[in-house]
Amino acid sequence: MRPPFEIGGTQVQPGERTTVDLAVGSFSNHMPAVMPVRVIHGRKDGPVIFVSAAVHGDEVIGVEIIRRLLNSSKIRRLKGTLICIPVVNTFGFVGGQRYLPDRRDLNRSFPGAAKGSLAGQLAHLFTNEILQRCDCGIDIHSAALHRVNLPQIRYSSENPETHEAAIAFGAPIVMEAPLREGSLRMTANELGKDVLLYEAGEALRFDEFAIRVGLKGILNVLKLKGMIGGRALSQPRRLPISVQGSRWVRSPVGGIFRAMTTIGDQVRCGDTLGYVSDPFGDEDEPVVSTDDGVVIGRTNLPFVNPGDALFHIAQVKKMNLAEKKMESIEQEIESDPLFDEDEII
Repeated sequence: MRPPFEIGGTQVQPGERTTVDLAVGSFSNHMPAVMPVRVIHGRKDGPVIFVSAAVHGDEVIGVEIIRRLLNSSKIRRLKGTLICIPVVNTFGFVGGQRYLPDRRDLNRSFPGAAKGSLAGQLAHLFTNEILQRCDCGIDIHSAALHRVNLPQIRYSSENPETHEAAIAFGAPIVMEAPLREGSLRMTANELGKDVLLYEAGEALRFDEFAIRVGLKGILNVLKLKGMIGGRALSQPRRLPISVQGSRWVRSPVGGIFRAMTTIGDQVRCGDTLGYVSDPFGDEDEPVVSTDDGVVIGRTNLPFVNPGDALFHIAQVKKMNLAEKKMESIEQEIESDPLFDEDEII
């Protein structure tokens, strides 16, 4: 029998699921504020993994992915311990806002401080109660407001096991991404913990394809780590598209933006991605791709200023292979029988 798992002063016995409310003070109206955590402590030994979402309060896709994960039959006989934190940024989530009430970015405030700003206190709580107890984790994000991202996994190259997990996840795009000062990933790295970053969809919106990719990806990682079994999960029939870099294409002028391409499209250097015109339509300024690659992010706003980021292009060398991989991954996700029993749309 495994020993109980302790978090926030609560002991979770082997074979139990428990919700633990980690106190983070109170709202301005004196209502208590908590960071809700669901702990699934398996009867058998295994890794301790966390899955987190809404570090930015308007990134709701991760909340739905975790909801479906917790209702999946695939984790009923879990080995090890799974910690799910669907809403890390309680204050931002309640207000539908990306940042904290003081406009600080929680994902630039790690590891935080017990007596610091509100962002620092939240980061300190997560670092000590979650990161310190886990072997690794998956942090779910979406694009900022008025942008959308193609499902993609970002990882640090320092640990080969992290790259293996990133490939197993099965998102269309796998990208090596540098660690940013003050981020959850950098703090985890300094503690010797590996964290995958899943980016998909847009703020304040659900995206069914992105949700499906995220749910299956998490289950694939749990299977890779030996925490779940069964035949329902199979590795992708075609490996994801691995990219080493990306670049934003920016608006050459201000005006009204009309996109001709969207996320998932393959583009060549010199291709016209869209147009920016003046409100009268007298002039059209083309927006031209600077690279061969795949569009992994774009703006949804029709009005733009000079220099605004319009298209995020992942640089790809073998374009023909990338196109085949994208088609294969999309068909696989959309036809996967796994979701017949788990999803509620």
